[in-house]
Amino acid sequence: MMRTPFLSRLLPSLLATLLSAGTIASAQTDSLEKVLDRTSQRVSEFVDQFSNVKCTERVTQEKFKPNGKVELEQESTYDYLVILTNAGGDLSLNESRQPVKEAKVNRRQDTSVLLSNGFATLFLVFHPYYMNGFEFADAGSQTLDGQAARKIHFQHIPNTRSVAALALRGREYPLELSGTVWVDPQSGNILRIESGVGSTLEDIGMKTLQSSVRFAPVAFSKDKDQPVYWFPIEAVVEVETPKQRWRNTHHFSTYKQFSVSTEEHVAQK
Repeated sequence: MMRTPFLSRLLPSLLATLLSAGTIASAQTDSLEKVLDRTSQRVSEFVDQFSNVKCTERVTQEKFKPNGKVELEQESTYDYLVILTNAGGDLSLNESRQPVKEAKVNRRQDTSVLLSNGFATLFLVFHPYYMNGFEFADAGSQTLDGQAARKIHFQHIPNTRSVAALALRGREYPLELSGTVWVDPQSGNILRIESGVGSTLEDIGMKTLQSSVRFAPVAFSKDKDQPVYWFPIEAVVEVETPKQRWRNTHHFSTYKQFSVSTEEHVAQK
């Protein structure tokens, strides 16, 4: 039987589509351990990449009245980057912000706004350095913004390393985070993280702390062989005490790669 040129071109395309669909379906049914392994490996690679980029961060800080209406709103813009340190085997990601446009403080208003740092790096829950401090549970498959995703619940184990802490009155309180992550089961990329803290901070006057971080693909090269990483594009943090409520929204955009090189010279005697 003679194939027409059209069928000759169409069959390889159909075969590739079927193979791709089969790979995705297989990833959706992989065990939780396999998906966690892929995610952990991807996060390890991502940490190195994330510390080699900078971006623009726009922060909107809101404070609410008891009736839910906005009492105070201010916006600031920063040049944002994350600095990776690994001294003595202790992994640390430190955020650096250089002001581009800072909000003007109105001294006539109650200007007690929320300062929220570090939530863009909640992906560290799945880094090998922190993973042993969490319990994970499979929550099935779900389509998130048109993308097939694996839903995983996580819960911090008390008295183990925490990826975040609350600074209050000169003290730091490690956060017992729990929440849900949506992961691309095939690549291990994190698509979204929602987390919060239960009643563990009520003794210091905090009622609730909730956060949500969304990720999106960022390509630094038109070369299709280069990996595409999913970077944070939005982090929303909400904190409530018995008398006050705040919400901070962080938008991250215009990611750019940069590199730093150092040289050592031995002085001539």
